[in-house]
Amino acid sequence: MAYDARFRVWRGDAHEGALKDYSVEVNEGEVVLDIIHRLQATQAGDLAVRWNCKAGKCGSCSAEINGRPRLMCMTRMSTFDESETITVTPLRTFPVIRDLVTDVSYNYEKAREIPSFAPPAGVAPGDYRMAQVDVERSQEFRKCIECFLCNNVCHVIRDHEGNKQNFAGPRFLMRVAELDMHPMDAVDRQKQAQDDHGLGYCNITKCCTEVCPEHIKITDNALIPMKERVADRKFDPVVWLGSKIGLAKGSGRPKAPITKR
Repeated sequence: MAYDARFRVWRGDAHEGALKDYSVEVNEGEVVLDIIHRLQATQAGDLAVRWNCKAGKCGSCSAEINGRPRLMCMTRMSTFDESETITVTPLRTFPVIRDLVTDVSYNYEKAREIPSFAPPAGVAPGDYRMAQVDVERSQEFRKCIECFLCNNVCHVIRDHEGNKQNFAGPRFLMRVAELDMHPMDAVDRQKQAQDDHGLGYCNITKCCTEVCPEHIKITDNALIPMKERVADRKFDPVVWLGSKIGLAKGSGRPKAPITKR
């Protein structure tokens, strides 16, 4: 059954803007992105909104709905009361370009800072040998659709603009952890995580995990294990000694199992 919903949508650019009220028709089964498209088609033809797949797999339509970062295409109108005013604003952590579109280039800059997968020297591509049990712990992280909701809610960069230079955010610390867990990767990811990507800034509040639309346990399965391995290497005397005599990553010694929580 159709009804008219009250929407408040942020309109503006990098210089100025404000919330504007609209009344928009809602039909059964629709999601917030449907309503934004109808608003764009009927009342606000110049409304800027980023989207692509409308299936929760591209991550393009990230926004803040009633203050909570979500994908507009995966937020059903049936979750709201018909009398409720629904407020849609752009992601707060990234600069606004126009209306609901933000500049997320910070994320791509951080992605470029992470060295790609690097197998041990002398191992040809056809000679890679891995068991499923060795890689299944990190396969969860491959579900990431790069919506950047996790980076958006991380208070390390959300509330402190100056930290962006030295902190990769949960999405890319998860990428570092994924590579560190890979049985064939020979790069010293632990040192990079601490020294280059700001792992120490993370204080495991789990806000990134709470907003992940793919339900990846970013904190429990990536960030905390990475912190534990970095701390072991730095403070455990046995691990420290092993690193000094060559029993470390890249030496040909198999990696120890990493428990999935």
